Amino acid sequence: MPKQQPRPEPLDPPMVPFALAGMVAWAIAGLVLLLFRDRLVASGHENWLWICLAGFLWGFPGLAVMMRHDANRRRRRSAAG
Repeated sequence: MPKQQPRPEPLDPPMVPFALAGMVAWAIAGLVLLLFRDRLVASGHENWLWICLAGFLWGFPGLAVMMRHDANRRRRRSAAG
């Protein structure tokens, strides 16, 4: 019978940088689209700016959740080690 290899540890990276990166991406997309606002309005796509704003603002609850996740992650790691 072949010997089973040990299971690798699951990845558990800090999540706050991912939430911040998403917020920054939405903010940059919104600022870039703001430069082309006249074109967006002319083509009927002015709602894209609102979508960027919503993506950025929804990042705040996501950031709060990821901060809580990272705090629990630190707690788990300190208890295990």
